[in-house]
Amino acid sequence: MRTRLAGLALSSAVLTALAGCGLSGTDSSDDQVDVTGEIKGTVTLQTWALKPKFTDYVQGVIDGFEEKYPGTTVKWLDQPGDGYSEKVLSQAASDELPDVTNLPPEFALPLAEQGLLLDVDQADDKLREEYVAGAVASYEYAGLTGVYGYPWYLNTDVNYWNTELLSQYGLDETKLPTTIEELVAQARIVKEESDGKVHLLSRMPSVEDLTKAGVDIVSSDGKEFVFNTPEAVAVLDTYRDAFAEGLLPRNVLTDAYLGNMELFKKQQVAWTTGGGNSINTIKVDNPSLAEKIVASPAIGTPPLYTQGLSVAKGSDNLPAAVALARWVTNAENQAAFAEVVPGIFPSTVATAEDPQFSESDGTNAGDAKKIAFTSLAEAELLKPVIVDQAMTDFINQQFSLAISGEITSQEALDKAVEKCNELLNN
Repeated sequence: MRTRLAGLALSSAVLTALAGCGLSGTDSSDDQVDVTGEIKGTVTLQTWALKPKFTDYVQGVIDGFEEKYPGTTVKWLDQPGDGYSEKVLSQAASDELPDVTNLPPEFALPLAEQGLLLDVDQADDKLREEYVAGAVASYEYAGLTGVYGYPWYLNTDVNYWNTELLSQYGLDETKLPTTIEELVAQARIVKEESDGKVHLLSRMPSVEDLTKAGVDIVSSDGKEFVFNTPEAVAVLDTYRDAFAEGLLPRNVLTDAYLGNMELFKKQQVAWTTGGGNSINTIKVDNPSLAEKIVASPAIGTPPLYTQGLSVAKGSDNLPAAVALARWVTNAENQAAFAEVVPGIFPSTVATAEDPQFSESDGTNAGDAKKIAFTSLAEAELLKPVIVDQAMTDFINQQFSLAISGEITSQEALDKAVEKCNELLNN
């Protein structure tokens, strides 16, 4: 399942067509939309690459809806994984957007900007009461008022530590780092004790790290990037100094870098991050390593990865569309989906005490799952969805130059902000 989500790539042709559907940047929440009325008739539900693996589950949810609301018929559309964002935008440009559509926050953004999605916060007075706050906030956008999707299933990251390497190189698994400063300090111990053969810290900083440090990435109106601050400089300086000291692998800035998780699987580093089900994935590649792993909560604010269902504002059957979106994302149906798909979690407040998620079976995998689930209450979308892939690539390039010492951290941030604003305005 998609727990980490690709950036939105939009062709100029589709964007031009979509612009004809509404006014860019329109605050559609000012338009009152009546979602009351009898729940009956035909309503369309579009999902993203759930057939055939999850056909039985989704069809069961649909059957339950039609049984609960006699006189309704759900037409289920399922689109392939590749090119999904382009498909949705083409539907919108052709005035064929389904009544209810599976959209992660970054896919919903351009539709919300064009006034094509229903503000479900306005339409549903129980939204904030029944769904996890961070998940609801995923569908709030700078410069727009409203919430443009019902949260569906979630994931987050936790820390994974190789206890054998920690012990071998002088660290105590009962005193794991909880701050970046503690992480760097313990990385120094591992580097010294292993003569540089093993590392604890093995990844570059990202936009998410700036957010964790309290840096605003985008202005409150969503019109410009503003992350070239002293606090952001301090984050990059921390990594620059660590790199200069040899606390990170030398190839972390090159194409030869395998990635934090791959190095962890090879037991070349003692720490990585991953979803709540990552131990079971590691077991496939390195069964003996999986036995040595202990999990802990993410350092700082946990990241939030969200999937959701958005309702088309122009739906001909809004009462049924809203009811269907709520039905698919209710506590019971979400919990059942998480049973079918290990590693995802419900977005409903009602499942907070569900022992399926809130209790461990005593294994390290069970502990990781519990930690991930309980972290969701504090998890946030750390990278604004307005940050697209082109922006991310340029930011990472500038961060690499700063970490290597080729330019200062302030220069890197200034250039990144300038480029991101240029891309945003274009």
